Amino acid sequence: MAITINIYYSGEGGNAKKFAEEMISSGTVKDIRAEDGNIRYEYFFPMDDKETVLLIDSWKDQSSLDKHHASPMMTKIIELRDKYDLHMKVERYVSDESGVPSTDEKFIR
Repeated sequence: MAITINIYYSGEGGNAKKFAEEMISSGTVKDIRAEDGNIRYEYFFPMDDKETVLLIDSWKDQSSLDKHHASPMMTKIIELRDKYDLHMKVERYVSDESGVPSTDEKFIR
């Protein structure tokens, strides 16, 4: 069971993109990706909303996510989020271990 969290960071004046760029340039993203249990940590930019950045953040299990939340990386994330005055919308998903249903396979290339 993997846990995936989509976090939409929104701000003004390009601040969401600046936040993501500083997360990467400061090495924080690299450190998070190296944490035990991290599966994915990637930023995406919605084409129809220049003031939002989507983070797809996946973890092996709740314990791994809890350890991440207790890590020094969270302090850095919060500091940068405050620096860029960002707001968040969060979606949380738990993986379906049964795989892709056969009825959906014909749509996958």
